[in-house]
Order: sequence, then structure tokens, then C-alpha cells
Amino acid sequence: MTDGFDPGSRYGRRHAERLRRAAARPAADTDDHSDGTGRPGEPFVGWRFVRSRRWLGYFAIAVAFAVVCALFGMWQWDRRNEAVRQNAQIAANYDHAPVPLDDVLPRADTWREDLTWLRVSVTGRYDTDHQMLVRNRVHNGQPGFEVLTPLVTADGRAFVVDRGWVPTGNRQDSPDDVPAPPSGTVSVVVRLQESEPRIPGRSDPAGSDQVQSVTLADVADKAGHPIWTGAYGQLDSESPAPTEARPLGWERPSADTGLHFSYFIQWFLFAVGGFGFLGYVMLQEYRNLNQDDPEERERALDRQRRKETKPKSDAEIEDELLESRR
Repeated sequence: MTDGFDPGSRYGRRHAERLRRAAARPAADTDDHSDGTGRPGEPFVGWRFVRSRRWLGYFAIAVAFAVVCALFGMWQWDRRNEAVRQNAQIAANYDHAPVPLDDVLPRADTWREDLTWLRVSVTGRYDTDHQMLVRNRVHNGQPGFEVLTPLVTADGRAFVVDRGWVPTGNRQDSPDDVPAPPSGTVSVVVRLQESEPRIPGRSDPAGSDQVQSVTLADVADKAGHPIWTGAYGQLDSESPAPTEARPLGWERPSADTGLHFSYFIQWFLFAVGGFGFLGYVMLQEYRNLNQDDPEERERALDRQRRKETKPKSDAEIEDELLESRR
């Protein structure tokens, strides 16, 4: 062996032992037998080891890892595209000139995804006798309710208006005060929202004006009138204005797309990194299995010389100082 080269380094212990036994056998034996890694009498393997069953298994694992990473990456890409779509829809609809409700929702169950946040106008009379409170709505960490008030139109149907948020009361599980809406005929502008899904395992408190979510099929049972079941509206403005302060409204949704694009890149880097790690392990095994090849020995010595002439890092100098004090 070449001085300074460790034959028992990583992935090379068994092979080094085979070389030692092969060197101890008579010359006649080495003419007829192999050391188990190459041709008869040849101690050098080259890259033939990558065709072994073990390495085929490694390749399969690397491919499976890359496929999983790619799937996660594409999932993040889809989420990023959905965030971009939602932002474009907010930009198009949030400040759109109000459109008459009947033009947008001609039937009670009409709904399309592209209607979310669209500003629509509707005229009617608020029915406070059938007003409802949506439970478990949090604002800045404080629990509260959202106020749903049916707005009854001229044809007798009611459009559900979410007038905003009010805090939970100090002494009971309901608001201390719910601001009254304008009386008489009112023209309102709202931003459309899709009916919310039911919350599994929850039900509306019996005999109360409270509901668990804005699930319009359930709200219809308490509204006192036929209602639009495809969408409801978050209040933007009322005319005439109410005599007391309105419930707290909503802030404009953020246009941030999040970190989905960064995660998309990271997952594909993980996939590439898996093959990079496999290549590193393959190179180490090649070096160890071929450590008696004169060309490989020369390359190993050259790597050792470069390592020794490389300037030491601060951490290495500190480690040496600590070792010298022991």
C-alpha cells in the first residue's frame, strides 16, 4: 500500500481484507482465482461495482426519493398558482363598480368561483327579528361573533348580509350590544362570499339566534324568508347610514403569495441533492475498492497534498489549541 493512504477507510475495510488475503496466497492461486471484486488475478474493480444488486437498490431509492420530492414540489407550485389566481381575482373584484344583485345571482342557488369578492348592490329592508350571530369568530385574538341580518327585497326573498364583527360580552356567551342597522328601505353594497361548509361535529345551539357557520342551507331555517343560498355578502356600505357605529368590518385581503415558490424550489433541490449524495457515496466506494490501482493511489496522494497545503480554518486552529492543552 502507498504510505499515507488508509486501506481501511469508509467502504474499504472488507476489500482491504480481501486484498490482504489475496497477497498472502501463492502466486499460482492468484492466477486462477479472483479476490471477489474483479477479474481473476486483477485486484482493481473500476466502476463495475455499480452494476451490483446493492447499487441497483441504491439507484431505485434515489429515484423514489426524487419522485416524492417532485410530487411535493408540484403541490407547492399548484398552491402558489392558486394564490396568484386568488390575488388576481381580488384585484379585479374588490374595488369593482357595484353590479345589481339580480344580474349576478339570477337564481337563489347561483354561484361561480369568479364571483368571490365582487361588489354587488341590493335594496331592501333589514329584518332584525331574524338576525343571527355566527359563533367563534376571532379578531386580533379576541373571541366574538359576526352579525348576519337578512335584507328582504321587494320580491320577498332575503339576501343574507354579514354586517361585521362584535366582541363576546363580559358576563355571558353573547355580545353585550349589537349595533342596529338602518331602518326602512336601505341600499347596501356588499362583497360576495360563497356559503361556508358545515363544521363537522358541531350544531347550532337549539332555541337561540346563534349559528356555527355561514352555511346558508342552515341559515335558511332561521331567516324567516326564502333566501339566496348560493352566496351571502360582507357589508361594504349602507345608505342611509346607521344611527350607531356599525360592527367592525374587514380588512382588504393580503396579496402575498406566501413561500410556496421557495418551497417548490427547495423540493427540487432536495431531489437533485439525493442524486448528488448518491454520486458522492459512489465515488468514495470507487476510491476504496480501487485503492491499489497506481493511478488511483496517485490521485489519493494528490488529494492528501492539497488538503495539507490548504489554509486551516479558525475552527481547526482552535481545535488544535484545545488538543495541545490536554
